[in-house]
Amino acid sequence: MQVGAESDSKETLSHVGVDQIHRGQFQPRKHIDEASIEELSQSIKAQGVMQPIVLRRRPAGGYEIIAGERRWRASVKAGLLEIPAVVREVTDQQALALALIENLQREDLNPLEEARALGRLRDEFGLTQQEVADAVGKSRTAVTNLLRLQNLGPRAAQLLEDGAIEMGHARALLPLEQGDQDVAARHIASKRLSVRQAEALVRRMLAGPKETTRRVDADTRSLERELSEKLGAPVVIRHRSSRKGGGRGQILIQYGSVEELDGILRHFRR
Repeated sequence: MQVGAESDSKETLSHVGVDQIHRGQFQPRKHIDEASIEELSQSIKAQGVMQPIVLRRRPAGGYEIIAGERRWRASVKAGLLEIPAVVREVTDQQALALALIENLQREDLNPLEEARALGRLRDEFGLTQQEVADAVGKSRTAVTNLLRLQNLGPRAAQLLEDGAIEMGHARALLPLEQGDQDVAARHIASKRLSVRQAEALVRRMLAGPKETTRRVDADTRSLERELSEKLGAPVVIRHRSSRKGGGRGQILIQYGSVEELDGILRHFRR
């Protein structure tokens, strides 16, 4: 299925009364800057609405916005009674994809809003990540990276949404437990750490306080280096000997992105 494809929907161009229009249920943006609405309303007073908004009919009457809420709100503020609109016959799935695409093309969404919208497209319509990627014109890897942001702790997520940390910082935090993510995110924001510094902070937190002083025999250290070189990722071996001989332990492989994880997994599939 081509989500939101032009060929899958019928459309008409008309002028619609602003009082017949309702906010779209699939609007991915949670926050709209009132200052930008005021600026746009002044432009509309001077130049008119340069691009029609996109609507669909509501079963209860009136119209629902698919794309163009800012233009509608600014038109109301400018005192317009009607607004040019393209009215489409689309499914819920197409409406959500179109609303998301319209915002993505204007780069209006912050990463967390984008992640939530992609997650909604996936979950509400049972799409695979590849189908989501195809629907919005992104690579599967990019979609996967964005969806993972939904695993952020509440404080880390808020800092990302507020712009106090960037997406690169947020991705670096993901290997941590949510409580640790929030602690690290506050530190990153307050100290204004770079993404590389944030990644180093996360590695230290994952290693734990005893990591720098742990005793590692030469054979184990050599094996760590060998595995790290083969996998292209840092490897830590933690072995605990048993009094009865043998023992047990862990092999920890660290990665900083889905692309790195894909590369590691390819080694195991050979």
